[in-house]
Amino acid sequence: MFPQLPATATGWPRLAPRARFLLVAAGLYLAWLVGYEGFIGPEGHFDALLSVNIAAASARLLRLLGFAAGHAAGTTLLTMDGLPAVYVGAPCDGLVLYALFAGFIIAFPGPTRPKLWFVPMGIAALYLLNIGRVAALALNHHYAHRSVDFNHHYTFSFVVYAFICLLWMLWVRQYGSPAAEA
Repeated sequence: MFPQLPATATGWPRLAPRARFLLVAAGLYLAWLVGYEGFIGPEGHFDALLSVNIAAASARLLRLLGFAAGHAAGTTLLTMDGLPAVYVGAPCDGLVLYALFAGFIIAFPGPTRPKLWFVPMGIAALYLLNIGRVAALALNHHYAHRSVDFNHHYTFSFVVYAFICLLWMLWVRQYGSPAAEA
C-alpha cells in the first residue's frame, strides 16, 4: 500500500539529502537549546571563562601591536591607556557562533572525515576573528568612541557573519554533496 523507501545497511530508510539535513539540523538545534539553556548558560562558568580569555587575548594582541592595552586577571574588561574600553559579555564570547557554524557543517551532507578537521579549524578561525573584533572595538572606543555602538552592532556583526558564510560556502563547494558522503 505504501511505497517502500530504499533501505540502508542498517535497515533504516534512506532519507533525501534535504530531509536528512533538516532533521539533523533540527536535532542539533534542539540539543544546543537543551544543553545551553538548561545547563551551560544558566551556570555561566563556561561563558565567563571564554569571555575572560577573549578579553585577555585581545589585550595581548593590542600590546603586541604597540598599544597600551591591559586586562586585569579574571575580568572581562579590556582597557586602553588604563581606561575601560571593552567589556566582553557572554553574548559576545562567540560560543553561539561556534555552535551555529559547527551545526551547519555537521548537518550538511558530505564526508565525515573532513568534518573532523574542518569544524575545529573553522572554530579556531572564528575565535581568532573574535579576538581581532574585540581588539578593534577597543581601538574604536579609544579613538572614536561615538561610533562604537554602531560598529559593535552592525559593522562587526556583518564581518563575522560574512566570514561564517564564507566558511560554509567553502565547505559546500569543497565537500558538500550527498554523493560524497561516506
